[in-house]
Amino acid sequence: MDRRTRLVFGFILIAVLVGGAGAALLSQRSTNARPDGSPTVDGIVVAVDSAGLGNVKGFRLRTADGRVLEFDLSADRNATAFPPGHLTEHLATAAPIRVWYEGTGDQLNALWLEDMAPG
Repeated sequence: MDRRTRLVFGFILIAVLVGGAGAALLSQRSTNARPDGSPTVDGIVVAVDSAGLGNVKGFRLRTADGRVLEFDLSADRNATAFPPGHLTEHLATAAPIRVWYEGTGDQLNALWLEDMAPG
């Protein structure tokens, strides 16, 4: 290959890498952002659907008004910052959490979980 051909291929390779990295960052930003427009609920974890710390599928949350809501974790967007296995600690300590979710009735998908200050 001559020098000119190597330069052309080099520029193409750089353009593809930069474009791919940009697309990855944009998609990550959109899926890893807290869904501020979604409804929230605060409560105490009363059950965790788990086959081990690395395989948590859902949980039940008791709200201050006594409702028990069941959430699926398949759409969780912040599993890195709030690992689903951390829910078992909340189950043991009764420390409250806040849940951003989507859905209605029996079909609630937890989108984002955060620790709350007790009280």
